[in-house]
Amino acid sequence: MTNTQTPPVRTRPVPRPHPVAARPPARERGTRLLATLFLAPTIVGIVVFTVVPIVGSVVLSLFHWNVIDDPRFAGAANYGEVFRDSTVLVSFGNTLLFMALAVTLQLLIALVLAITVNGRMPVWLRSVFRSAFFFPLVLSAASISVVMKYLFNQDFGVVNWLLGLVGIAPVPWLTSENGAMAAVILVYVWQQFGFSFLLFVGGLNNIPKEVHEAAALDGATGLRKHLHITLPLLSPTLLVASVVGIINALQVFEQPYVLTNGGPGDSTRTVVMVIYETAFEQLRFGTASAVGVLLFVLIMAVTALQFRLSRRFVHYQ
Repeated sequence: MTNTQTPPVRTRPVPRPHPVAARPPARERGTRLLATLFLAPTIVGIVVFTVVPIVGSVVLSLFHWNVIDDPRFAGAANYGEVFRDSTVLVSFGNTLLFMALAVTLQLLIALVLAITVNGRMPVWLRSVFRSAFFFPLVLSAASISVVMKYLFNQDFGVVNWLLGLVGIAPVPWLTSENGAMAAVILVYVWQQFGFSFLLFVGGLNNIPKEVHEAAALDGATGLRKHLHITLPLLSPTLLVASVVGIINALQVFEQPYVLTNGGPGDSTRTVVMVIYETAFEQLRFGTASAVGVLLFVLIMAVTALQFRLSRRFVHYQ
């Protein structure tokens, strides 16, 4: 008698279907569409009012054009003309000097006032100071400069009158090279420091109180506490304030144009003033565009240098 064993039945594996990417639900698609609609005006504005003018300026800098005649291709001739023009070179030097002095003074005043206002002070008084320091920023730079031109007048200005009360002779603010640059810087800083002030106030409020309390227990008080505790923790805010301040200072126009019209001589003539005069007074739009492109490169280079240095000096919590 033989035992027969039924062999196992082998079945082929059933192939699994490839996973199909699940379609996002209708609610998620609606959220994406809504986000795109909200971002569209900003993106269109950046493209139309920033990207297109930059590209247009670069292209126009390669042509000779006076609006009346047809543009003529000039290649790099406009850039060569810029580097040979002593007025343009002086304006770049004036702008860099103005930037260094104005931004340093602006950040210093804003930081000192922010630390003072952020100290022990009634809440209502703190709000008054914040509004008062920020108020000049919302005013027109041209209108402020018109008023300041009378205040800094050598003969009947209020500034020289106040200096005379303490026995100081009248200062030729707007008619001497050093006085004109000082007047432009003071007017610019008075209007612009409110922005940095608010940034510093916000940064100081984000510093934990426990850090200052621990520093006080270790004996750090006054200037020592601010140098070793406040400034390192405030360094990210300082970076933002300095980047914005330098970009704005390199594009200064209204204050020197209204106060001194670039004078005496070319002592307060800035790069943007040269662009305006070259384009709209001399109708040399190609050369003006070349100056604008060089200013753009300068701003990008300075900003890149700031972020490069920030790796060493900026400390994030």
